[in-house]
Amino acid sequence: MDLDTVDAVVFGQSLRGLGLNLLVKDVARSTHFLRDVLGMEVFQTSGDFAILRSGTAVLQIHADHTYHSNPLAGVLPEAGARGAGAELRLYEVDPEEALERARAHAGVIVLQEAMNKPHGLREAYILDPDGYCWVPSRPLTADETKAIDQ
Repeated sequence: MDLDTVDAVVFGQSLRGLGLNLLVKDVARSTHFLRDVLGMEVFQTSGDFAILRSGTAVLQIHADHTYHSNPLAGVLPEAGARGAGAELRLYEVDPEEALERARAHAGVIVLQEAMNKPHGLREAYILDPDGYCWVPSRPLTADETKAIDQ
């Protein structure tokens, strides 16, 4: 399926499994963050909507104003961070590279530098301009894993 040209009905009917749709204040700002910091591919971006892909995972973002008749609109915060308590994990994005790009991107907060974790991943925690927490990570090397076990 060509994500640049697929129409809404065909795209919607193709979705399977778990879907991720984020509501954002500014689609352009969010797509720039997701592309420039986390390396996602961006498709069909407009002021209202964008399709994004990271590896094989496809996600959507919608501007707040597109949810005027959606029941979720009534619980959106007027100010402050969104998505508290949720981690959006990207398992094939190098955390050091993402951190380097994040530091050059306006409105981004680094919550935690890249660290080797006992569950076998090297991770960083980055808040995007809407307050969503993104966790780019990669598997630890054998030497990194041994160093944790010591």
